Amino acid sequence: MIALTKTLIKTVAESQQLDNIDLHDSKRADFLQEVIEGLEDGILILSQTGKVVHTNASAHRLCCQFNQGNFNQNLVPSVIWNICESLLSSRYLFSDKLMILSDEIVLDKSNIFQIRVRLLDLDGFEMPCLLVTIENRYESLKNVAITEVKKFDLTPREAEIWFLYRSNYSYKEIASKLYITINTVKKHMKNIHTKRQASMSYN
Repeated sequence: MIALTKTLIKTVAESQQLDNIDLHDSKRADFLQEVIEGLEDGILILSQTGKVVHTNASAHRLCCQFNQGNFNQNLVPSVIWNICESLLSSRYLFSDKLMILSDEIVLDKSNIFQIRVRLLDLDGFEMPCLLVTIENRYESLKNVAITEVKKFDLTPREAEIWFLYRSNYSYKEIASKLYITINTVKKHMKNIHTKRQASMSYN
């Protein structure tokens, strides 16, 4: 992994002290590095030839998953690189506009990823880079569902059912997964919708 931000402190030829601006920039760069590493979403920065300039921990883990267990720093998963190539080949048609291409990768119901690619023109880089964000849609939906469970004051069983429903499981799939009947799922969903409507009427 290559850190993007360690070049902010200049070396001074004579034995002068670093001025406050450089030290401030260095602390800010370290802070941004920590933020990027702590993100749940994957962040990849690529050269226009597909070389990895930077990857945070989430992106590394997800790229390993896309490549079935291994991730070569110089080999971006083809499913991501195809989107990057589409952006690069079409950017000349819309050169005056900020272009963001996105696509969805579905491995299974628990592994759905939204991939977004845009050009990133950074100071200090000879050519623009590609910024790739990888969002785990399942995890995002899970977080939304957790918030809704509290907001609607759902019971533990209703919470289980609501989470699966928000994750695009059908009533039949929910029943099968939780070992209950479809009628039980319908009954719980009716109660959930009643609580949702009551919550919305208070707002």
